[in-house]
Amino acid sequence: APVLISILLGASFSRYQVEESVEHLLAPAHSLAKIERSLVNSLFPVNRSKHRLYSDLQTPGRYGRVIITSFRKANMLDQHHTDLILKLHSAVTRIQVQRPGFNYTFAHICILNNDKTCIVDDIVHVLEELKAARSSNRTNFAITYPITHLKDGREVYNGHQLGGVTVHSKDRVKSAEAIQLTYYLQAINSLNDMVAEKWESIFCDTVELFQKSNRKVKMYPFTSSSLKEDFQKTSRVSERYLITSLVLVVTLAILCCSMQDCVRSKPWLGLLGLLTVTLATLTAAGIINLTGGKYNSTFLGIPFIMLGHGLYGTFEMLSSWRKTREDQHVKERTAAVFADSMLSFSLTTAMYLVTFGIGASPFTNIEAARIFCCNSCIAIFFNYLYVLSFYGSSLVFTGYIENNYQHSIFCRKVPKPEVLQEKPAWYRFLLTAKFSEDTADSEETNTYESHLLVWFLKRYYCDWITNTYVKPFVVLFYLVYISFALMGYLQVSEGSDLSNIVATATRTIEYTTAQQKYFSNYSPVIGFYIYESIEYWNTSVQEDVLEYTKGFVRISWFESYLNYLRKLNISTGLPKKNFTDMLRNSFLKAPQFAHFTEDIIFSKKYNNEVDVVASRMFLVAKTMETKREELYDLLETLRKLSLTSKVKFIVFNPSFVYMDRYASSVGAPLQNSCISALFLLFFSAFLVADSLINVWLTLTVASVEFGVIGFMTLWKVELDCISVLCLIYGINYTIDNCAPLLSTFVLGKEFTRTKWVKNALEVHGVAILQSYLCYIVGLIPLAAVPSNLTRTLFRCLFLIALVTFFHCFAILPVILTFLPPSKKKRKEKKNPENREEIECVEMVDMDSTRVVDQITTV
Repeated sequence: APVLISILLGASFSRYQVEESVEHLLAPAHSLAKIERSLVNSLFPVNRSKHRLYSDLQTPGRYGRVIITSFRKANMLDQHHTDLILKLHSAVTRIQVQRPGFNYTFAHICILNNDKTCIVDDIVHVLEELKAARSSNRTNFAITYPITHLKDGREVYNGHQLGGVTVHSKDRVKSAEAIQLTYYLQAINSLNDMVAEKWESIFCDTVELFQKSNRKVKMYPFTSSSLKEDFQKTSRVSERYLITSLVLVVTLAILCCSMQDCVRSKPWLGLLGLLTVTLATLTAAGIINLTGGKYNSTFLGIPFIMLGHGLYGTFEMLSSWRKTREDQHVKERTAAVFADSMLSFSLTTAMYLVTFGIGASPFTNIEAARIFCCNSCIAIFFNYLYVLSFYGSSLVFTGYIENNYQHSIFCRKVPKPEVLQEKPAWYRFLLTAKFSEDTADSEETNTYESHLLVWFLKRYYCDWITNTYVKPFVVLFYLVYISFALMGYLQVSEGSDLSNIVATATRTIEYTTAQQKYFSNYSPVIGFYIYESIEYWNTSVQEDVLEYTKGFVRISWFESYLNYLRKLNISTGLPKKNFTDMLRNSFLKAPQFAHFTEDIIFSKKYNNEVDVVASRMFLVAKTMETKREELYDLLETLRKLSLTSKVKFIVFNPSFVYMDRYASSVGAPLQNSCISALFLLFFSAFLVADSLINVWLTLTVASVEFGVIGFMTLWKVELDCISVLCLIYGINYTIDNCAPLLSTFVLGKEFTRTKWVKNALEVHGVAILQSYLCYIVGLIPLAAVPSNLTRTLFRCLFLIALVTFFHCFAILPVILTFLPPSKKKRKEKKNPENREEIECVEMVDMDSTRVVDQITTV
């Protein structure tokens, strides 16, 4: 049934869709910035300020952007490079997009200025005037930075268009190592958007082709579609690495379940355990496709979550099978396995469903995290059902094969030892098995102890880790672990940089690196929008606005730009230059402020007077290094000022959509999952046999999560959507591995603590070790994927597995030997009169299948 269900649902991949909107996935769903964007777009539906300031002032829209620099740090303003850049500009404007019946050029789809001409970066006009000045041997033309003057008297801003600038006195530019050009496109309808998207693709091809013919310069193209394409590119570049991972896991899973005894070896169960996980994942993917869900690159983490949980459950069942008696019937052995292992597996599965279910709830504000948690819940639920049905049935079949003394791989009857003596050596090696008749009645050896991992744990590791001389070193090592974890925990940073989720060898990474290198002096432009009708000419209004602008000066962050207001006469016809100069002087009081501009929307009254409906000005942070955390703090500060100001205004930049409430949004799933996990552990303390199990489990989870957060920070992993999802999984992974270990120890009676620590490791250590080895081998190829998303995924999952393994095999076995619960040190000797007498009657049928009936008398 699981196979058929998976095949049927897997056919739904014909409806396979990919999520195109990165903002929908990674921007907080309930964001004040989105409301502010709607208000801004309603006030200023056409954004014509792009020609004055490099920025996506209201909406990113469609655009093509390129940074031109030199390998030898040459001056991009010399004659050779100036001609080269103007030649590139000419080639870009001649790009044609062929559509049935018409060929679109840049002139057809560009954003128009007030004079119905295409908006082109002012740096192009600067370069044209520089070329004309050189042609006429004029030496009086000088470029200043960040404000320069054209021959028509206009002041233009070039702070985001010239990079790596070296200046003389009076801000005169001596050289510039990089130049940036931006071409803005219209996307007012579906046809226009389709043409603009195609134009962006041809733009990148044109730039790359142009560079091939001019190898002394380096060009970094970037478009509005680059982030989306590079985000989904992670899935394509990961394919062969995931196939390698699958091959390695299959190989190791088969080896971990194998042993020299050809009858008791279970290689097929290792393969079938992995197949169980695969079927569950395929079923979940089919359900998502049928319900209209869309794939995105964050789903790459789901198979590894399934691998950690599913394989441990199957290995735990196999470990329980080894503890059963061989003289029992297959049904009795299977019942014992389910009774021993499925209770803990059911509880840990319930914990997965609760923690990821909270993450899939509407409380989660990041859509990518919500969808990921939802899909994980579906996959884990079906994995539980398939382990019960598909893997349980597989265990029954292999049980009958073992009971009939058939080969574990070839399923052929294994001959008796006397028959094997006549066969060749290689034949005897392949059919090595221990028959029950070979073991004397006085021997109490377990036939499964020849398994390498069982033999290693029982004979060596358990005695070594509980040695009196080893314990102090383990405790010391744990203190070092806590110290480094604390050091990293105090340096945790939030990663809202979108370049952290794309493939590495992409346009987004190359462009972002060049942008930070050459154009980091000025941050993105922040729009300041006044959305009420106010009388600018009123003295009291001027004082209110000036009081607010002084608040900006105190922040010491911005360089303000306004150049439009002083040209206007409003209402009574009085010139407003005096008021404009007041604004200008208030900003120029701080050294960070230089120039300002404002756009105003008017409406006519019945007496032909003009009223101001809304206005805006743009602010640019002047700083060498702008951290996103500081920009987020600035956003919150400006919003608080807007609440106390008498003037109604908002601040907006498209990047605020990703940044707004990001800290609280990205951490909410982890906080909610931790709270739900702690609640469940506290509630179930009244249901379990001993509440100390949950106490130890809570402390262990806290220790593991604290360490993972600290070490991932030291490993340069920021707290973003991917790492938070991994941390949610870390809670469950720790409970998965530690709960059976702690339960066996706490519930053990009689003997000493050390004895029960050894017993717990012997019973559950093999399953933990097997799943850990398969998990790590599966993760290793992920480290080689050229993507920042998979890099974060690998580092977080690797740390979770490593730290949990460290706790299971070192910290807990040592600490539990001298901390509660206490044990009776000696086992009470039974009275000889109370001895049990067991009479066994063995009945052998014609097929040599042994059925044992035990008649017990006291």
